[in-house]
Amino acid sequence: MSDSPDIPAAIAADPEPPGAQVLADAPRPEPLSLVIITKDAAAQLPACIASVPFAAEVLVVDSGSSDNTVALARELGARVIFQEWLGFGRQKQYAVEQAANDWVLCLDADEQLTPELAQAIQAALVQPACAAWQFPRCNRFMGRYLRHGEGYPDWSLRLFDRRQGRWSFDPVHEKVVLQEGARCGRLGADLLHDSAERLERYLAKQNDYTTLAAERAFAAGKRASWLHLLISPLFRFCKFYLLRQGFRDGLPGLVHIAIGCGNSFIKYAKLRELQQQKPGV
Repeated sequence: MSDSPDIPAAIAADPEPPGAQVLADAPRPEPLSLVIITKDAAAQLPACIASVPFAAEVLVVDSGSSDNTVALARELGARVIFQEWLGFGRQKQYAVEQAANDWVLCLDADEQLTPELAQAIQAALVQPACAAWQFPRCNRFMGRYLRHGEGYPDWSLRLFDRRQGRWSFDPVHEKVVLQEGARCGRLGADLLHDSAERLERYLAKQNDYTTLAAERAFAAGKRASWLHLLISPLFRFCKFYLLRQGFRDGLPGLVHIAIGCGNSFIKYAKLRELQQQKPGV
């Protein structure tokens, strides 16, 4: 005679825990590809990839890193493709086209999802009601996440169905353009932009951006007067530092808006220079 206790027949016949069938039949999110373009991003890449553990695929498109970005990406389970630099918009669109899934989440290597945003994305992809979603991006600047002014909420469209949207080919400030009639929703949780670059590098990038912005404006037929140089920085300061309370972010908030105002001035100054160099265009 066995010393083991009797097992109720109902349990013996059905070893699955209660609710197992319900979980198995529950709708699952659409498969998602995490798409990242990189160059010398080894320091930031692990946190970025780790913040999206539910991705069915991680795709890294590298444009020629000299550090161990490529080897590290492969160690982290990513599929890596090399593509020479095409410009921000074209590079991101190329990467999206290489993805294995139609739903893509496009992040920069120095960005990562908060746990709340990760949960919200998974919920949104269960029987998606929209073709795309945007979410607030919280930017770290001079060691502090900006929660006001120009640095927040910085709504960013990064999650979309590539059959209904694509990256623009703008040389700077590229964006996702959706097909006519495609719906875009909003998720309230934050995307963290954790750039650790020094102020010197940040200013160098702003110089490049203002040059590209001026060239794009000139090509589109826009022209600048001296009023643009004066009024645009003032308007920007009033809007973001006062009305949107950038002052609440302390010294980083002040420096951030000061650089932004300077960018407005420099962009129009460069546009004026183009007008003088090419008066007949």
